[in-house]
Amino acid sequence: MKMGQPLVIVMAAFLGGIVGGVLSDQFLSGRAVQAQKANGVNAEEFLLLDQAGKARAGLGLDTNGEVGLVLRSKDGSRTLALSADDPQAIKLTERGGRVLLSMP
Repeated sequence: MKMGQPLVIVMAAFLGGIVGGVLSDQFLSGRAVQAQKANGVNAEEFLLLDQAGKARAGLGLDTNGEVGLVLRSKDGSRTLALSADDPQAIKLTERGGRVLLSMP
């Protein structure tokens, strides 16, 4: 084997690998997918669920169309509600419905 032959073989393998990689990407990967640009997310309600699937927090509209944020304790014994539309903007209630704290 001549002195320059190993170098030629290495260069040919290197270039063949690059060309093969580019061609396989073009022909086998399909078309590129691009995300659509959105100006926002629209929904009537957003829920945060725990591992058991129970709603622990929610942001949404009630039946009267009033917006609110509700947070529940892990055991479900306390609920903190924030509402810009309700006369009592902040309410902390216990499981039985008794209001522990309310603020205008």
